Amino acid sequence: MSAPAPVRLIDRVVGVADVRVSNVPGERLITYALGSCLGIVVYDPVVNVAGLLHVMLPTGTIDAAKMQAKPAMFVDSGVPMLFKECYKLGAKKERMQCKVAGGAHAGASEEDDRFQIGKRNMIALRKLLWKNGVLVHAHDTGGVQTSRTMWVEVATGEVTLKINGAERSL
Repeated sequence: MSAPAPVRLIDRVVGVADVRVSNVPGERLITYALGSCLGIVVYDPVVNVAGLLHVMLPTGTIDAAKMQAKPAMFVDSGVPMLFKECYKLGAKKERMQCKVAGGAHAGASEEDDRFQIGKRNMIALRKLLWKNGVLVHAHDTGGVQTSRTMWVEVATGEVTLKINGAERSL
């Protein structure tokens, strides 16, 4: 008797300045090309709810109209939206695990990165999470401009990164 064929997960792509949540076990939420942007995964293991947010900038306060139109573009408006969407599927903040990737330097070194968007994104995220009693459980952030692909399997909450062709769990 042969082994059953592995189940192929359905990919739900999260674009730049986008957010998706799911409680469908056969789905995988995935985002590509994380440079200075952050990929933020939250997962509630009790109800198997996963969410993935791809944010570009730390704050939308400099452009309220853009923040209103595209809240997932900014840490300060995208993260609350991510959590609220997960709550709608039964997730609870106290059970949620948070994993983050991205936040790279745009130049060859930190000194070459004039605007330090990646670093500022991570600072804004840590401050927001800390104020709300949420810890980052794992992260792969910073470094020179490295494109990271990040995905989470909804059934298990397992987060995987692909960097320069190599995959590893986060």
